[in-house]
Amino acid sequence: MNNTREVEAVVIGAGQAGLAGAYHLRRSGFEPDRDFVVLDHSPAPGGAWQYRWPSLTYGKVHGMHALPGMELTDADPARPSAEVIGAYFDRYERTFDLRVRRPVDVRAVREGSGGRLLVETSDGVWSARALINATGTWDRPFWPRYPGQETFRGRQLHTAQYPGPEEFAGQRVVVVGGGASGTQHLLEIASYAGSTTWVTRRPPVFREGPFDEGAGRAAVALVEERVRQGLPPRSVVSVTGLPLNDAIRQGIEEGVLDRQPMFDRITPTGVDWADGRHIDADVILWATGFRAAIDHLAPLRLRSPGGGIRMEGTHAAADPRVHLVGYGPSASTIGANRAGRAAVRDIRRLLEREPAAA
Repeated sequence: MNNTREVEAVVIGAGQAGLAGAYHLRRSGFEPDRDFVVLDHSPAPGGAWQYRWPSLTYGKVHGMHALPGMELTDADPARPSAEVIGAYFDRYERTFDLRVRRPVDVRAVREGSGGRLLVETSDGVWSARALINATGTWDRPFWPRYPGQETFRGRQLHTAQYPGPEEFAGQRVVVVGGGASGTQHLLEIASYAGSTTWVTRRPPVFREGPFDEGAGRAAVALVEERVRQGLPPRSVVSVTGLPLNDAIRQGIEEGVLDRQPMFDRITPTGVDWADGRHIDADVILWATGFRAAIDHLAPLRLRSPGGGIRMEGTHAAADPRVHLVGYGPSASTIGANRAGRAAVRDIRRLLEREPAAA
């Protein structure tokens, strides 16, 4: 292809994981635009954070860890997290001169010639010897399917479309999902909605006490075991449980967080259980999580029979050129930082490159 540009590495995604990878590439002596490029499909810095709802203020964010090399300081906890983290990521990109190219949509990654990978994008084709895929999950909201779903006359939306609580004023809202987003939505919506109902497939698990480093390592290890087996990754929070903080305790005491088992059917006017119960609803809010946004890697045939990509460290077991950062055990802000460093270390070995002198 005449318009193919050659680099040593391509980073796909400029969220926490992608920026961490780009930072460590730069520190290792790789020059942006010459040796590597960072491609991001979002219109502005901030990764998926820029799409978060306005009522998710920075003070409500669970465990935002600083990017490597630059702390996030003096952030106003009352300011929307989208603004705080968007500004922080923007400052970070400029400080370390990462030269993120956006908006660029990556359409496919496939085998090239001479052991190279071809990254096909809306901005042409890149040829690379290694890839850091850091596309996260925000672009793949998971919508479960239930009988009668298409007959519902009210509104259905996913966490990815959540506009904030005011829009649900006076409405009867069913929130589906037992994770952090589901509980946050319920606690916000309750004072505006006419009524709320919380349903989950499994009883929620609340965690008391501090979440220390040992507990964190144990939780990550459980997620890591799944990806080593080639199974689709579960989120770290699905293993750790939900922190039993003051807001959660108050929600339980006030009956807002009164969990009901999953309904069996959706009707035009609400939801039904097999035991004959029915709840009328105007809105069903699916806080049912996300899946890894990796469809563009399909031409490489990396998926295992278990449905996920079997991993060895940060790279795909089937292809050591392809690193997935922010996937499985590294799908947390601190995990993404560590994985970015590990991926670059392996890429240097793969490319037989030594780090630049300090």
